Amino acid sequence: MNHHVVIKLRKPLRDGLRVPAWVDFISDKSVVIERVDPDVDRVMDRAKLKFWLTREYKPAGADWDADEVLHGLDRTYRLIVQDDSVVPDDLVQQLKRLPSVQDARAIEVGETVVPTHEPPRAFSLAVSRVQDLIFLPYAKAFTKGSPDVKVAVLDTGVNLDHKELAGKVTSGANFVNLTGLDTTGFIGDVTGYQKQPEDEVGHGTHVSGIIAARGLEMDEGVAPGCSIMAVRVLATMRSGDRLVGAGIVDNINTGIKWAVDNGADVINMSLGIKHTGGGLPHEDVVRYAMTKNVTVVAASGNDGTAERYYPGALPGVIAVGAVDDQGAVTPFTSYGAPPAVVAPGMNIYSSFAHHAYAFASGTSQASPFVAGAVALLKSFALEQGHSLTNRDVGHILKHTSDKVDSRLRNEHAGYGLINLADAFKLLAHLLP
Repeated sequence: MNHHVVIKLRKPLRDGLRVPAWVDFISDKSVVIERVDPDVDRVMDRAKLKFWLTREYKPAGADWDADEVLHGLDRTYRLIVQDDSVVPDDLVQQLKRLPSVQDARAIEVGETVVPTHEPPRAFSLAVSRVQDLIFLPYAKAFTKGSPDVKVAVLDTGVNLDHKELAGKVTSGANFVNLTGLDTTGFIGDVTGYQKQPEDEVGHGTHVSGIIAARGLEMDEGVAPGCSIMAVRVLATMRSGDRLVGAGIVDNINTGIKWAVDNGADVINMSLGIKHTGGGLPHEDVVRYAMTKNVTVVAASGNDGTAERYYPGALPGVIAVGAVDDQGAVTPFTSYGAPPAVVAPGMNIYSSFAHHAYAFASGTSQASPFVAGAVALLKSFALEQGHSLTNRDVGHILKHTSDKVDSRLRNEHAGYGLINLADAFKLLAHLLP
């Protein structure tokens, strides 16, 4: 593949240097820059690597704002190697040692398991019990969500004209681009930047239905009045007998920033990537989201171990574990993040790709229950003329979730199973 190296400089390059963003450059090479600074250039020249200089991110407005500058997004660049030259193993370390470079990393393909799904079977009353488990009907007496509250689903895309989601997806973007990789194991489109974020395998559609489905042939979504932003950041590949969501970690970062800059109030990331070295995955851009008061909700992971998965393990992110239909924490819930709360995640019935429906289990299914709950809380506050901060949201979840034992926070269940009746009682009390 054409290797990419991401560098974060200590200072941005000189004013007036019109460096294109990588998302624009891959389709429009009318502006070509092949140098950075003398030190970086010297390292690349010694390695005999010709490259194109691009920006990792685009500014939200005409210029970089204070929050983008604070987190160094204005001085983060992507060096795209121009041919198939082998990048030396120690190149990143050489770049990190330069006085002008704060951080450097090679791009990597992150993987997250796509939970297996089952086609619809005889619909049972137990399916509807899921919403009773978290007292959702009580919350919906306050609000079913505001269309002005946007939930960004960063995933495999969304079946855009699924009848359960018709009119719910108000914006979208596609950041999957695996051009140059061996993609023989992948399913469907893997070079689709700037194409519609259509879901080909169902994971993102399942998640979106849990959040906002109309309730035609399934339970109504948690926040059916809210808007969905479909942000495709994962392609899907086969790995043995299972499906794995795969995407370039830095492309996911670009998707996070796009969602923030386009008005997301909540971001759901039913995915997780292990920390394999260097800076923590998604760290800068998630901090940027927090600064903009965007609530990030993520799956804790599905291996049942203390392995840390990101972004769930980043400070401020609401990591979510899964419970079964009796409210017991599932054996597959990873707890290294650690979870902030737990939510239903076993045999969840929802919309699926190609206009279908399916059952699926995983923390991927639990996360959108919490993202939808946060969207409901933000909607009710907005309808009362107020806004909730991330601190407010955390306070409400911490003090209203049903504890699984006598401790304030349990290693496997966090503060407990979300309880939307108590959450809305506390919110109503807190609002002036």
